[in-house]
Amino acid sequence: MQYKYALDEADEKGWFPIHEAVAQPVRQITEIILDAIHKTQCEQKTNDGDTPLTLAAKSGLGENVKALLEKGVWPNTKNRRGESPLLIAVRTGHYDIVSLLISYNCTINQPCVKRWSAMHEAAKQGSKDIIALLLKNGGNVSLRDGFGVTPLGVAAEFGQCDVLEQLIHKGGDINVEADDGSTVLSDAAAGGNPDCIALLLEYGASGNMPDKEGYLPIHKAAYGGHYLALKYLVPVTSRHAIKRSGLSPIHSAVDGQSVQCLELLLENGFDVNDLLAEHLSENYDDKRMTALFFAVSNKDVSCTETLLKAGANPNLDPLNCLLVAARSGSHEIVRLLLVHNANVNCYFMLVNDTHFPSAIQYALNDEIMLRMLLNNGYEVERCFDCMHGNMYGGSFVWTTSEELLPGWTSCVMTDTFFCDFITVPWMKHLVGRVIRVLVDYMDYVPICIKLKSILEVQKEWAEIQEIIGNPRSLKHLCRLKLRKVFGLERLQNLSSVKKVLLPPLLKSYLLYKEYDSYGKGLHLDT
Repeated sequence: MQYKYALDEADEKGWFPIHEAVAQPVRQITEIILDAIHKTQCEQKTNDGDTPLTLAAKSGLGENVKALLEKGVWPNTKNRRGESPLLIAVRTGHYDIVSLLISYNCTINQPCVKRWSAMHEAAKQGSKDIIALLLKNGGNVSLRDGFGVTPLGVAAEFGQCDVLEQLIHKGGDINVEADDGSTVLSDAAAGGNPDCIALLLEYGASGNMPDKEGYLPIHKAAYGGHYLALKYLVPVTSRHAIKRSGLSPIHSAVDGQSVQCLELLLENGFDVNDLLAEHLSENYDDKRMTALFFAVSNKDVSCTETLLKAGANPNLDPLNCLLVAARSGSHEIVRLLLVHNANVNCYFMLVNDTHFPSAIQYALNDEIMLRMLLNNGYEVERCFDCMHGNMYGGSFVWTTSEELLPGWTSCVMTDTFFCDFITVPWMKHLVGRVIRVLVDYMDYVPICIKLKSILEVQKEWAEIQEIIGNPRSLKHLCRLKLRKVFGLERLQNLSSVKKVLLPPLLKSYLLYKEYDSYGKGLHLDT
């Protein structure tokens, strides 16, 4: 061979001629290069960390693999990731190369950097014949990867039912736990293959063994949206084990946004209002507790609607679901929550620093959202309670202790007033627009001096002044009175309002339908 120095030159990928030779299908070329180079060059790695043998195995070129082995190349040589030629051959599904490497005494259970072995890879790929070959030559059915998972767990997770049964017959332990406490059944539930779950249950696997975080197989199937797997797990999971876990599978199904799994759980009697255990709730900054909160925070309309129709209470979480929906701008979810009696006048119970109900602060720049809240009974009067004195010279009258809201003390009066909240520099441009909307829901409007000073320079002031400076219409006053008589709960429950023998137009007027831009877009019944 002329120009032998060329054999020592690599290209920009770090490939030497030997790498190029083993990656092409003509064995004679490989043999010529092998004859011309020193044996040590057979261990040289490319920039990606591949040796000639791992590269030949990856390419599926059995003749080139054989040529390298015949030249005395070590069969256990590894690439940069610690993967052996055997592992790579198993991954690519080349039985002949696997058999060839074994005949040259490669190490069957040699793990890569992540402790992943040829047995794990064969289980993942579902290669029954390769599994049989590995087992025949010393493959360890109980070998653990870097996470403590055995080949059984891998087969279960990837839905390789035939291989799973093969490994069980060869002595695999179905109750072995990984480092995180997951059982093989738990791995199968996460993978979602119903045949694997049925097989494991047939061999005695328990659905009541939690992992170290407390999750049961039923939780993992529900979260993954694995409907058929969940059908197997519901009857074999005890309610006591679920209660001990601190988490309902309904939470898991909703968190995974699986309506189908949610409906299955509801059909089987799971409580839509089950709460997260305190130690799990504490893991979330918002201290969420209900499945409904998960649906709302995920902006999942389908799960939200399903939960509410099944009787979910929207007022159980420290941070009310309505506040979460309003903050995210989810009009449809806000509508659904209000229809199902969400407390439109709720406060953020954990950090309350406003004198007015919290929801409005998330709707100031969204008139559709703002009117949805107001139409459904938001206490707009509390937005005008302050201590600055009104524009006519009056002053704020403190609420007596008997009139305080439930759960409140007089200290609430020291909290932020609406006029102080909305007149900060980055929001004061909204004052005119917002106040103009609010006056539609009041009789007397006690605009304070602070609001007036901002309003006077905004375009809406003339119209606002015209409205509040004149007596309101009798029709408007009657609407306010009837809404007060109905009360918030009946007002939010449209079905109750529909049972009242009132003309449709009067019902629509009572519910402020002329301002319901979102409802008009949906063509909702009036």
